[in-house]
Amino acid sequence: MKYRIITAAVVAILSCPISPSAGAKTPSAGSEAGVNRGIVELETTRSAGISVRIAEDLANVIDDGATRRVLPVVGKGALENLTDLKLLRGIDMAILQTDVLDYARQQNLFPGIDSWAAYIAKLYNEEFHLLARQDIKTVPDLANQRVNVDLREAGTAITAARLFDLLKIPVTATYDDHDAALEKLRKGEVAAIAFVTGKPAPIFRSLNGNDGLHFLPIPLNPAVTAAYVPTRLAADYPGLVANDQPVDTVAVGAILLAANLQQGSDRYRNLANFVEAFFTGFQSLLEPGHHPKWREVNITAELPGWRRFPPAEQWLQRNVQVASAPNMQDLRAIFSRFIDERQQASGGPPLTQQQKDELFGQFELWQKGQLR
Repeated sequence: MKYRIITAAVVAILSCPISPSAGAKTPSAGSEAGVNRGIVELETTRSAGISVRIAEDLANVIDDGATRRVLPVVGKGALENLTDLKLLRGIDMAILQTDVLDYARQQNLFPGIDSWAAYIAKLYNEEFHLLARQDIKTVPDLANQRVNVDLREAGTAITAARLFDLLKIPVTATYDDHDAALEKLRKGEVAAIAFVTGKPAPIFRSLNGNDGLHFLPIPLNPAVTAAYVPTRLAADYPGLVANDQPVDTVAVGAILLAANLQQGSDRYRNLANFVEAFFTGFQSLLEPGHHPKWREVNITAELPGWRRFPPAEQWLQRNVQVASAPNMQDLRAIFSRFIDERQQASGGPPLTQQQKDELFGQFELWQKGQLR
């Protein structure tokens, strides 16, 4: 079952019939066409992740009240979202993990997927969180233990299965939702819970060391780093991670995938209109008030092995100079690499991530002319 996000105002109109007051306008015969004009439906993962918030940000930026509207639809799991994108009437886009798309192709779950699946843009990275009981000290300690990996066919379940296979650690997977799994972890009924989501994940923000739980560092061997992006959990979870002891983990990319729509159809034109508004107004998503993960997004980034939705590709070709400007995440990565190489060349000790962040902050102030 899918749950469509409906505003309280619409709910009130549908559930509480009232007599129109004097001077109030009643819906006209043409209002149905008006409500449906320019609408695109975007399916997200469940509300425990961040894609619902990302969809809300898009709706707030894209909706103009007349010609464009984004309707978020909360899905149940990654593979089901992919099924919906292909078969469910009305779904125009979905947010998915890149490894889910690769898994679907490798397993031939959707024959001919290369011919119909097209991405609009790569989005942000989602971090792999592995929360364990205090007696579980390392990932190898999970061998033959019960580890919850979210619902079956969820993105976390696919990533966790692949990651444990790369680490050659057999685990017994369980499939509860995150709230139920966290309660079982507290009771000792499972050894750990896995969750792929953008940091900071609300479900972990309220936890601290007194809960007897901690994040496990992921061993970053060559097989793992070839498949996933190395990253760390640090200040995002002050109750679980000490400032000077970040936790190694990995991240997987999220993408905005388009449905296989007939070119020239109303839905195709609506989606092309969405792309124009999204890409043109992208910089506004980097402003305060939107999810911080937007600052990781580079709309020009390519997804090797997959084709881009034609209107998105055409927009990028028309606006190559604007679109290719480096975003803050790219600039931060370049700055970090410069610091590492400079320290190595001078024979100095490597700087901590906190030290590099502080230097980058000073660089930003200098760049803005605020540092004297």
